[in-house]
Order: sequence, then structure tokens, then C-alpha cells
Amino acid sequence: MDWQCTGLRWPEGSDGPALGWRKGARTRASVLAYGTEFGFRASGERRCSGARGNACPLGAVVPAGSTGGRCPECGRLDRAHSVAADTIPDDPRTYRVYLAWFGPGMVKVGITGEERGAARLREQGAVVFSWLGRGPLMAARRAEEVLRAALGVPDRIPYARKREVRAALPDPAERAGEVAELYGKAAALEGGGWPEALERLPFAAVDHAEVFGLGAMAVSGATARSGPVRAVAGLVDGGAVAGRLVAAAGPDLHLDAGPQGLVIVDTRLMTGWTLTAAGAGAAGVSVPTVVVGGGAAQDGLF
Repeated sequence: MDWQCTGLRWPEGSDGPALGWRKGARTRASVLAYGTEFGFRASGERRCSGARGNACPLGAVVPAGSTGGRCPECGRLDRAHSVAADTIPDDPRTYRVYLAWFGPGMVKVGITGEERGAARLREQGAVVFSWLGRGPLMAARRAEEVLRAALGVPDRIPYARKREVRAALPDPAERAGEVAELYGKAAALEGGGWPEALERLPFAAVDHAEVFGLGAMAVSGATARSGPVRAVAGLVDGGAVAGRLVAAAGPDLHLDAGPQGLVIVDTRLMTGWTLTAAGAGAAGVSVPTVVVGGGAAQDGLF
């Protein structure tokens, strides 16, 4: 049995991301550093990544372009135990409600377990966030629903939209200002706006731009050398991806692929593959790609 990639992780208290791996019951993580070379080659077929830390009993083959990376049965099992599914109303843990900013006009409200800290925000690629309150799950869930309606913000934002704006963000003050404005509106709600069981938390904008490496990416010149930014659409047997890691956000790795410019690898597409080193001197991308913000997959390979 080979090591399977389990995607990108943002451990609480760490200065950057790590790639997770699993081989049977064994797990490990590879810490990633910006400015270093990163590359791999896919081999064989993509297999279901399992659910809730368990391997898929069928070892099912899954589509290369699926960001879920699970067969239907494992997908149902994973969703059934998620907080979003509302199947665990008696969960005794403390939860936090937050506002997350991904780009101009792109703010969402959500909840996460308090013990996870800000890891959930980094996993979503939130550039800026602020806590709103803390309390029991159902109080946090009610506050999420009320605030979503009152502020006119969604509970999720398509990931493709987050990628489109990442290379040209406004300055930190403007980013924090948009979150502060919505926080003020949320704090001003009276009556049924805030459940009594939910403790309000003071505004404190946390900016992840440096943690993600986005400032360095903006001045690296990778986006200016060869036209539009591209994103990997899916891996193929024998396909390779290699470049210099300049940034990471959410599940995405941003690679400077030399003459090919900036290439984004959604690590959710890596799950379930057997990955090996790209090989000495490897550079560039030889798998299907899409232009970020450009719609359908391109026919050619990089």
C-alpha cells in the first residue's frame, strides 16, 4: 500500500500549511515553506479518500476532477457527521461565530468549534476574519442564520470566486474596514438578533495575507510573465506538477511555474492519488488546466 495524499492542513499555532498523508492506519504531514521547490507526479488511478479518518472499504475509483475525492457512500458518511448537517444538536462543545472576508464584497458568516481556533478560517482561505460570539452549538447556529439574513451575507462563497481576487487584494486597512462595518451592524442588532446563550466577542480583525504568502506573491512577478493565472483541473496518470511555492490559501498551492506563470493547485484534487517525486530538474505542469475566471477546462496541457 502506498501513501495517499489527504490534502492541505493549517494546524493551529503553525506558521504555514502542511500536506497530510495516510498509509493504512498511519498518518504523517509534510510542512511546506514558501520559496522552496515543490513537485510531484501522479501514478495509477485515483482512489476514494475514505471518510472520518477511515479508508474506503471498496477502494473505489473516483473522478479526477472531483474536489470531494470520495465515492458516494463515503461522501454520505462524511456529511452525516459534519456540523453543517445539523445531526448532532446535543454536541456539548463550545462554538464560535465569525465573519470571514475573502475579497471586496465577499464576506460570509459561519461557525467553527472553539478548540480548532482559526484553523477553519485558514482552510477556507479567509484573508481577514473577526470573531462575533461564542456559545453552545444551537445558539451559534441560530446566530449564524439570523446574521446571514440581517447582514445580507451568505454562509458560503464559491471557491472559484475566492481565487479570482486573490492576486490583487486591497490594502490591509480596507480589508479590515469592510469586516469592521459588518461587525458593527451585527453588534447593533437587538431583540431576536443574538441568542441569550451566545457570548459576544469584541471586534479584532485577523489578517492572514502574510500567513498565506499573498504579499510575496504579488511582488514575485509570476502573474506577469505569461498571461492569465491557471488552475489545475485534475491529475492524470503520469502527469506532473512542479514549480516554486510562492503562496498557499485554503486548499490551494500557488506555484511559480517559470515561463508558464502562476499555476494554482487545489490540493483536494491530489487526495486519493499515489504521488511520487516529479524528478530531478522537473518544471512546469503537464495536466489539464483552466484559466482562473475563464470557465471550461482547456484542451491543451501545459
